[in-house]
Amino acid sequence: MITGDFPTRLAPAADTPAPMAIGAPPLRILIVTDAWEPQVNGVVRTLKTTIGHLRDLGQEVEVVEPGAFRTVPCPTYPEIRLSLWPRSLLLQRITRFMPDVVHVATEGPLGHAARAIARRLDIPLTTAYHTRFPEYVQARFRIPLSWTYAYLRRFHNAGRAVLAPTQVVKRDLEARGFRQVRLWSRGVDHRVFYPRDGQRLEGTPPIFLYVGRVAVEKNIDAFLQLDLPGTKWVVGEGPELPRIRKQYPGVRFLGVLSQDELARVYSGADVFVFPSKTDTFGLVLIEALACGCPVAAYPVTGPLDVIGDSPAGVLDHDLKAACLRALQIPRSVALAHARKFTWDAASRQFLDHLRHAVRQGAANGAVR
Repeated sequence: MITGDFPTRLAPAADTPAPMAIGAPPLRILIVTDAWEPQVNGVVRTLKTTIGHLRDLGQEVEVVEPGAFRTVPCPTYPEIRLSLWPRSLLLQRITRFMPDVVHVATEGPLGHAARAIARRLDIPLTTAYHTRFPEYVQARFRIPLSWTYAYLRRFHNAGRAVLAPTQVVKRDLEARGFRQVRLWSRGVDHRVFYPRDGQRLEGTPPIFLYVGRVAVEKNIDAFLQLDLPGTKWVVGEGPELPRIRKQYPGVRFLGVLSQDELARVYSGADVFVFPSKTDTFGLVLIEALACGCPVAAYPVTGPLDVIGDSPAGVLDHDLKAACLRALQIPRSVALAHARKFTWDAASRQFLDHLRHAVRQGAANGAVR
């Protein structure tokens, strides 16, 4: 449910990928990512889940991640490791595997090297736009959005498809000159995220919950500053955590949790609060819904696509009003909406885009 004075954008129905050809041969897929374990975030979870589904579908998938390279910590994000001079080793990995398609998941050093090598070897290339990186850079370093978007536009337009998580992000990228933007939605593992009867977070009810990185771009202060009844809980770690703990002594904190533990936490809260205005999707939204926890959020990218006009959550520019109204939503309504999102559908959609890139490459080769 959406309230407030703003143009309404409806959430799409569950994604139905274009059917793959019957008996289509398996692809040799190389996925290159600068984001990987031990990082805990939506990008890593999306990739690992998708890779598992691709292999279940009979595809041959190899992953190149920072663990095989010499790395240094990323400034302001030390848990993110940046690979140093990866091109030579990456070229060896690519030529040994000889993939049908290279998918670049991130715009870091490994992503740049893979992009260059794929173009040099004329291997079909796709990329993904997981994170509103320009907005993050602006929030941290005050670099103009236009500069960063120009850089990313050049990076992504080298591929045969840019995979975006929502229709809102897709339209935004197209408006900024990104070409061949395709929708790759997200899912939730309903075998893990489901209501856990009898679970309850400690504290005076109602219980308001935040799950995610504790970082400036997540806008967590907008939630913690609210004058709400009951108790607030924060789950996650990040560079802002020491300040947040000191500034909000009444808030309860938990660190990084396993997926099973997260499901119990979602089940033990009354409202899941999502204060971010820069996320491209927000996997935590559908995880919370799948555990029967209604959502309160701003009417921005991510919540607009996941919640839209559904009664499973409340989107309002007044976040306090959204939190209080979300208390009235039955948990069964949140759970019903979450069932629209599955990883099987999202992974088949991803695979279909990669197959299209390979077919496009074959057609271009025939023309030449």
